[in-house]
Amino acid sequence: MNSFGYCLNASTLRGTPVLRQIEAAAAAGFGAIELWFADTDAHVAAGGSLREIHRALDDAGLEVPTLIYFSGWFEAPSTEWPRIKDACARRMVQASILGAKHLICSPPEGLANLATGAQRYRELLNLGKETGVTPIFEFLGFVKQHCTIESALEVLTLAGGGTTVLDPFHVFRGGGSIESITQLRADQIAISHFNDIPSEPPRKQQGDSDRVMPGDGTFDLHRYCDLLRSTGYRGWLSLELFRPDLWSRDPLDVAREGFRKMRPFVEETTGG
Repeated sequence: MNSFGYCLNASTLRGTPVLRQIEAAAAAGFGAIELWFADTDAHVAAGGSLREIHRALDDAGLEVPTLIYFSGWFEAPSTEWPRIKDACARRMVQASILGAKHLICSPPEGLANLATGAQRYRELLNLGKETGVTPIFEFLGFVKQHCTIESALEVLTLAGGGTTVLDPFHVFRGGGSIESITQLRADQIAISHFNDIPSEPPRKQQGDSDRVMPGDGTFDLHRYCDLLRSTGYRGWLSLELFRPDLWSRDPLDVAREGFRKMRPFVEETTGG
């Protein structure tokens, strides 16, 4: 029995139209796909509709764990907060039309007031109860303040609830310990992105485009998965890469390669 489900993050196929992303993910064997608003917006702008995307997802048998992403909310001036909160509510409605249960909310790039940000996250969680789409607070390894599991937990604790996203790249890039995963409960993990980390460039110089396919880097993904299992999490592992060399290839070939390289970790049965 698989420990986790196979999910494809559409960033891995950036530049591919959303309906083709869905087709490639399903044909490669994935059970879910994380979509990006940039791609769904482009489809609508070209004359398509969200309902059309939803039908394609249903026909392909794919779930949509998250829509990505909403930013600028944590650090926004107080005078802008009502407008931004309304914008987030609209994104939640769009995510709901696509069948998504979560909306990923990104942290600020620089420093921001923690108490204010946590209070706003609480307000977004309350919005989620109305729309049926729950906001996720994501930490990012290359931002200044919320770059580790511990920093995400601070926000969740102050907000009195919520979830975060795990990601090997962000755990590594933020300088935190992989063992910090044990501080989380399964119900605090909305989804786990999945990728590997190359030996070069040095950690602090790495960016999104440096991520590599699982098993092609040096990160201890077996340990990562064992720790993830130890929390009780049995959700999706979502392949998330940002590589221009992959974007230039046939999307189905990329999806199939990713699925194949995830299998040793998804199907591991000896985890803690």
